[in-house]
Amino acid sequence: MFDKLKQLGDLKKMRDQAMAIQKQLAAEEISVEEGDVRVVISGDQRIKEFSVKGYSSEAAISVLNQAIHKSQELAAKKLQEMSGGLGGLGGLMGGGQG
Repeated sequence: MFDKLKQLGDLKKMRDQAMAIQKQLAAEEISVEEGDVRVVISGDQRIKEFSVKGYSSEAAISVLNQAIHKSQELAAKKLQEMSGGLGGLGGLMGGGQG
């Protein structure tokens, strides 16, 4: 019984570490410009700015973020399947995105 409690504690510690890393990544920004296209994305893969020839579209940014989020969900699902469905670990991938 104590082993199960220890495992739960370990899972919580891993989840807390993952959430702290995710928060740090959200604060980072990567900017890429090529020709007339500019993209600014956070370290947690959220498009913050997207412009072509100086024109930006909030609708385009929203759709890009939805696509990224869906790809992250797919990756998390595949990782969970590979890990044999280890409970609690699936929530580590993309958990704070919305």
